[in-house]
Amino acid sequence: MAMNDSVNILNSAYLAVEYIDSFLPDNPLQQPFKNAWNYMLDNYTKFQIATWGSLLVHEVSYFLLCLPGFVFQFIPYMQKYKIQQDKPETWEKQWKCLKTLLFNHFFIQLPLICGTYYFTEYFNIPYEWEEMPRWYVLVAQCFGCAVIEDAWHYFLHRLLHHKRIYKYIHKVHHEFVSPFGMQAEYAHPLETLILGAGFFIGIVVFCNHVVLLWAWVICRLMETIDVHSGYDVPLNPLHLVPFYAGARFHDFHHMNFIGNYASTFTWWDRIFGTDSQFIAYKEKEKKQRLIMKK
Repeated sequence: MAMNDSVNILNSAYLAVEYIDSFLPDNPLQQPFKNAWNYMLDNYTKFQIATWGSLLVHEVSYFLLCLPGFVFQFIPYMQKYKIQQDKPETWEKQWKCLKTLLFNHFFIQLPLICGTYYFTEYFNIPYEWEEMPRWYVLVAQCFGCAVIEDAWHYFLHRLLHHKRIYKYIHKVHHEFVSPFGMQAEYAHPLETLILGAGFFIGIVVFCNHVVLLWAWVICRLMETIDVHSGYDVPLNPLHLVPFYAGARFHDFHHMNFIGNYASTFTWWDRIFGTDSQFIAYKEKEKKQRLIMKK
């Protein structure tokens, strides 16, 4: 009975969103996107699209999303939004980060990306434009992937902080006490595999078109680069996402090496009380601001 009720609720929600979507104006970018997608299908093989297309989406998205945070360090006005203002970025740290990042991207992640084509073939994942899910379905699927990845990340990330194994793997990621966007994927190769596995679980569960692979890559990178940015910028649209953790939440983890283990949302840390020190820290900050105003 409960299962039937859940299915009915989801069907009703889907019909409601579909009804609202019918009143929205046509997306002016849809036709150019359709033309570009069909051009890609006509001129490249599925293997090329799945492999090199996925690599291109990842690399371009990663460094474009890192760009604002990189530029902020040169803008004095933005320094008031930097969370750890006493620890500015240095060229030495950024160069060290970039070298490790490129190694991980091309020697750890690229071999995994090469399996994308075989994954889509095994599960018969379509590439055709006509099979592409509507935008609201894609958004819901990405949210579902985020919920799954967040649970995986919380428990495995917390395990990597265990005193017996921390210094062998996760310590690499914590070399930067004050994080910056490009450092989001700076990690030991084993950590890249262990925590990165959570990214693929949602894909296995939800994937009904190759476009979800790329949409989820962009969403995940947007989130992880934001929380590692080191800047708590107001009017950040990601803060509209329910229970979104944000940069200040994860920055506290880098500052103190404890608590706030989840990647995207706050509920797992709230359930297990691993955000208690962060909550106390926020309360202390709030009291200090009130005293300064007086």
